[in-house]
Amino acid sequence: MYNITLLLDPRAKTPMYEQLYRYFVEEIRSGHLRQGEKLPSKRAMCAHLGVSRSTVETAYALLCSEGYVNARAKSGFYVSGFVMLETMPALPCRPIMTEIQRTERPEFDFSTASVDTGGFPYSSWSKLNKEVVYSSPELLQIGERQGDAALRNALCEFLGEYRGVKCAPGQIVVGAGMEYLSMLLLSLLPENAVFALEDPGYASIYHTVRHAGRPLRPVPIDAHGMSVSELESSGATVAYTTPSHQFPMGVTMPAGRRSELLRWAAGGDGRYIIEDDYDSEFRYGLRPVPAMQGMDAAGRVIYVGTFSRSVAPSIRIAYMVLPEALLERYRSINGFSRSTVSRYEQAVMARFLSEGFYARYLRRVGNLYSRRREALIAALESIDGVRVSGSGGGIHFLLTNPRFSEHELLRRAAGQGIALRGLSSFCRECVAEPSTLVVGYGGLDDKKISQAAEMLRLAWK
Repeated sequence: MYNITLLLDPRAKTPMYEQLYRYFVEEIRSGHLRQGEKLPSKRAMCAHLGVSRSTVETAYALLCSEGYVNARAKSGFYVSGFVMLETMPALPCRPIMTEIQRTERPEFDFSTASVDTGGFPYSSWSKLNKEVVYSSPELLQIGERQGDAALRNALCEFLGEYRGVKCAPGQIVVGAGMEYLSMLLLSLLPENAVFALEDPGYASIYHTVRHAGRPLRPVPIDAHGMSVSELESSGATVAYTTPSHQFPMGVTMPAGRRSELLRWAAGGDGRYIIEDDYDSEFRYGLRPVPAMQGMDAAGRVIYVGTFSRSVAPSIRIAYMVLPEALLERYRSINGFSRSTVSRYEQAVMARFLSEGFYARYLRRVGNLYSRRREALIAALESIDGVRVSGSGGGIHFLLTNPRFSEHELLRRAAGQGIALRGLSSFCRECVAEPSTLVVGYGGLDDKKISQAAEMLRLAWK
């Protein structure tokens, strides 16, 4: 096997897949790895470095996507032809990464991005699709750039009733996924805006802001959410937050902290709050906390949401509610744009909302997730030393096992075919709670809960 001298650091700010990716890029650029040489197999690499399969798969997929290596079916990964130039620029400080689709799923996948496909409302969705296709030929024509009125009306009514959002349909913009809407939103905000992002928090929003060339400041999370005192001292003018169920810590921002954050936003020109309400549909034991947008009297909150978590990741329908000032700017600079979501999909979702299918679906799948959560927590807490936190809502929680380091917990779990992520992978400048993992259970098969817990028990003996 090619001699690898790399030691991955699980506590570094740079994710381990990126460390592995950068190592191979430097080896290829320096000529230590030459054209035609074969990289170690994914299995051998996992065993050699003691990392999960997903870490190696993501690194290898990035190398393939950027042309450093070629994947040959049933053979492996080989170094591509690479011409070394003296003037070649150095690698960027933090290259922009996109989520790489895995070619194989682990036996037990605790991904935070998965949902229960068995709970998808197949019959009602199919019925609405057929009715829309056969009865609405006008949907073949170009629609409104903010999204069709039927969907925006249905969203406005639903958000007002269930989330306490105060808006008119004309304030809503529909787009194909949060990634697209995030880039669009960045173009609307002041050019001198400085972005405060939760730390720990979503990696995708960090990449999006960085890719747009905007300055950002990681702001730590405490027991009540984003720290307002740290936000003040950061010099940021736009705060991105997940107050209903902070990702990944799982804390809910109380009304007092929300008021402080709103006071901060109203206290300076060009200040805004981006409220990402990504999974507020699922709360256990308590009523969902109303959206912060409904408390906003100064027009400084931008409310964003998606159906990717509540229905399915492939339902690429996201939306944002713009304050009047930003709505005017949107209309002035996007006069020639078109909606990025198919009008047929918009029509189906509009009827799914307005005819009550969505509310009934949420009740049914919410009960399913609640039962799964209780069963999984009971099974995991039976393991010596394990502690669960942040489980009051959503479809993920934190698991802490102080018997081993985070790296060792992940390594042992991967050896049993279990995919998990460490809390440190979501951190930028903060120090993660030691020995803590992020456990997503949306896509976990109920029949595998006890088996997965038993495999972890064996792995962490």
